[in-house]
Order: sequence, then C-alpha cells, then structure tokens
Amino acid sequence: MSAVLSGCLAFSLLLAPAASAAESAQTDSNTEIINEIMDYIESYNVEGVDKDTLIRGAIDGMIYTLNDPYSMYLDSDEAAEFQHQLELEYVGIGFSLARNGNEVYIEEITPRSPAEQAGLKRGDVLLKINGTAIADLEADPFSAAPGSKLTLTVNRSGAAKSVNVTLKSMVTTSVTGKIVGQKIAYIALSGFTQNADKEFSAMLDKLRAAGMKSLVLDLRNNGGGYIDVAKNITAKFMESGIMMYTSDQSGALTPEIIKGGSKIGVPVVVLTNENSASASEALTGALRDNKIATIVGTRTYGKARIQNLVPVSNGGELKLTTLKYLTPNKEDFNQIGLKPDIEVQSKTAQLITALQIAGMTNITASGDNHILNINGSPFAGNVGLLKQGDKVYASARVLATLVESDVTWDAKNKKVLVTNGAGSISSFALASKEALSQNDETYIELNAFKKKFPALTWSYDAALKQLKLSVK
Repeated sequence: MSAVLSGCLAFSLLLAPAASAAESAQTDSNTEIINEIMDYIESYNVEGVDKDTLIRGAIDGMIYTLNDPYSMYLDSDEAAEFQHQLELEYVGIGFSLARNGNEVYIEEITPRSPAEQAGLKRGDVLLKINGTAIADLEADPFSAAPGSKLTLTVNRSGAAKSVNVTLKSMVTTSVTGKIVGQKIAYIALSGFTQNADKEFSAMLDKLRAAGMKSLVLDLRNNGGGYIDVAKNITAKFMESGIMMYTSDQSGALTPEIIKGGSKIGVPVVVLTNENSASASEALTGALRDNKIATIVGTRTYGKARIQNLVPVSNGGELKLTTLKYLTPNKEDFNQIGLKPDIEVQSKTAQLITALQIAGMTNITASGDNHILNINGSPFAGNVGLLKQGDKVYASARVLATLVESDVTWDAKNKKVLVTNGAGSISSFALASKEALSQNDETYIELNAFKKKFPALTWSYDAALKQLKLSVK
C-alpha cells in the first residue's frame, strides 16, 4: 500500500500487468545493458567511482528525464525527513520570522515554546545570533540538532536584549482557531497532516458552540499534505458533490465525489496566497466551484499534480507523479494557480477584507510596523506604522481596506490614490508629505487621511509606540 502525499488522491497502487514473453525479454535486455555500462564504469573509469553514488546517479537520471519537479527518489534518511515535513515536525524554538526592509523580526510565537519561555516577544527585531549579525549569517542556525543552544540578540523598543534559547523537536499545530468579535470564526489550517481533519472537526465544533455565524478559513502558506484529509475537510462544508476530477495517462476524467458530508451552514471566506499549494488548492477549488466560499488574497501556487509515495526494496521511496487533478469546473491550474474572487495584496489587508466579507463591521487594527492585533486578538501582519517628526503614517493598503476602498499608485505624479466604492478618488501626494514611499510600500499621513475618510478614527500611544485604527 502506498503512502498518500501532498496533492495525492488516496488509492492503492495498481499492480503492473503481467508482461508478455517478448516484453520480459526486452526488459532483461535493457537491464543487462544498464549493468554492462555500470560494470565498465566501475572497472575502468580513471577517477574511480563509488557504486552507491553511481546507482543514485542512475536513478536520479531516470527521474530527471520525466521533466517533473515533483517526482523524486528519496533514500531512507530523506524519506524519514520528508515524513517529518508532511507532519509539520521540525527542530526549532517556536517562532515565525518576517522581514520589513532590512529588519528581520519575530511575527508570531508558538505558545509554550522555547521562544516564549525564554521571554521573546512579537515584534522583537533580530540583531545577532551567537554574536554574528543577521546579515552576515552564512548558514541557518536553527537547523542544528535538538539541544543546541543559541544566544539571540534582539532590539525591543530601542534597547538591545540578549536571550538564551535551546532548540528542540517541535510539531506545528495544523489547526488553530478563535472567535474574532461579532461571532466571526477564524480557522488557520497550516498543513494537511494525518490528523488535520480530526483537529479541524473538533475546532469547528468548538467554534459552533461559541456561536459561529460566519467563517474565515486561512490557507495562506499551506503547502498541502494528504489529499484524503483534504477530502474529509471538504465534507465538513458540503453534503455531496464533486470535490475535483483526476486524470491519468489516458486523459479520462474521474470525479472525486463527496458523499455523506454536511453543510457548513454559514458564509465562508477562504484566504489564499502564492504559497497555498496542492491539497490547499484542491480544497479552495472545491469550495469556490461549489459556490460555498468567497476566495480572497492572491493567486495560489499552481500545483495540480498528484504524487504517490512508493516503497522501494532498499528502504528508500519513490515520489512519483501519477495523476493530475482539476477543479469541479474542470480547470487545470497547474503552474498557473487559482485566481481569487477578490485579489488583495498585503497580509493585513487580506485579513481585514476577509473579516469584512464575513460580516465584521466594527474593526480595530492596532500595532506598529511589526505586529498586528484585530479587535485585540493577535494575527500575523502589521499596520505599517511610520512616524516622522509630529506626523504619523500608516500603510496605505491597510487604511484603504479599513474604509472598504481600493488603493493604487500614480507613478507619474507620485501620488497614492484611494478609490471608494462609489468611484470617488482621493489623492495623497509625496510632495506635500501627505504620503510616503519606503521599501516598495506606500504610507498615508493619518490626519490627511481622516479629513477625506472621516469614518476612520485613530490614536497613537507615544509611550508604547503603538497605533490604533478603528472603523465602525
């Protein structure tokens, strides 16, 4: 029985048909040629050769001719590491990093992780690791063995602080969720691990009990996992119907059908980005084409090919593309990705847009240029705070999204343009300092913005260096 991989349809490997005498003879002849060439190389190559290396090269060479980035041979160690990746297992300290210009900072911290226990906080800017400046690191310091100790020097509120942490083996939680005001449920699905469907079901029950009236499903940065798990999660949204189509060498389409599922019963918004891949795309396509969800964010990765993990007699495994899949509307999005219904750049603007579509009318976004809270709840992202003298600026994308408007950049006149739902355009010029451009992002001065969009209220806490933006 094969193990089912990211983007793979759950099915048993088919036995190869019995070969005819002529086919067997041809196979024996081909094998003899391969062995003959290997013997010549091993016996006479002037540089000498390691036989294991030669065999690995032959295997990799065969797979290379497939011109398929997803098919590969894994030796026993690589297969074990791949399994760890599928189950979101890693060695680390339990935080995620983001970059703002030249700064690398802590965006999220895993509860009860070494990072949290050591006192690291969201928004801490990494300066050094073991005395080496971040910009000068040549290797990933977090790839060391469990038990390895690191000294992190961070900048927190303008002061340098050194923190000692110990790497440990960790498992990323595949499903997290919460209610974010006005009974709007938020679930982040980080990977389709073997137990993700059970975790998703339990979280859904918990949020329903809390009064869930709508759902935002965050599939951003979800690289996939087990497709049978994705199918089980899809069945939590629809009673019956087509999840996707698959196609083999014959080109015939076979529907993958949901039976005995249940209707979600509330409005659904799905968040995607360029790192939403494989099983994430299968779930997204199913919810979109069955008109269950509105898709918000950016175009997905574009992996519409299915692999099976085939055990090999030497303990290795062959990850081989065996099928392609299409959405219920028969869209083959391989190397193209799925286009969202509403395209939004910036993770903060994506989240706010999703919450608005889900029914949130009172929104308070707070934080700075590193951290983000929505209605007091922590999320990945930031409000894009900049301060110059007595002027306070915020991300143009965040501001425009809060007032349900679109933002564009007028390069010729160096102005930020904000267009409201009625089509009225407000401009903010760099020349007048109503707007700034920095690190390929644009920012708008808040007093200037409020004059044109009075629905927005804001305040700046000078002691905490935190900004609060609200709309009602």
